[in-house]
Amino acid sequence: MSVVEEVLAANERYAAAFDRGGLPAPPARRFAVVTCMDARLDPARFLGLEEGDAHVIRNAGGIVNDDAIRSLVISHHLLGTQEALVIGHRGCGMTSFTNADLRERLGPAAEGIDFGPFADVAERVRESVEAIRRTPLLPDSFGATGFVYDVETGRLERV
Repeated sequence: MSVVEEVLAANERYAAAFDRGGLPAPPARRFAVVTCMDARLDPARFLGLEEGDAHVIRNAGGIVNDDAIRSLVISHHLLGTQEALVIGHRGCGMTSFTNADLRERLGPAAEGIDFGPFADVAERVRESVEAIRRTPLLPDSFGATGFVYDVETGRLERV
């Protein structure tokens, strides 16, 4: 069975018992999460979220970049979120390479692209929290808190 077939079969089982079609678009708990796309992270599980609770924005490294800010601005101004949790994690692959490494591997088409690698996860989380606080597109009342998730223990550490 191919991955697509496996996913479709799983979706069929999920849809057979699905009863949440009436949930409103605004997140019930009025917060957003920015975290890494790493497959070891399941933010719904480690944060105790259900469908409809929060917006979850994921990218390589859980970096608050222009696109994450765009999503947070929409989340706040159109859907009522009041704060964001920025969650990095131990063992993040973004600490294992440099832009030069990846550009060399990919060739000329990658010149000028910043892939966003970083050396220190906690520091990168702090920078992302600060980016949220600095943007003029969110009010001063919009909260931002940073954490590092430990992929070995499942625990969050506030930074």
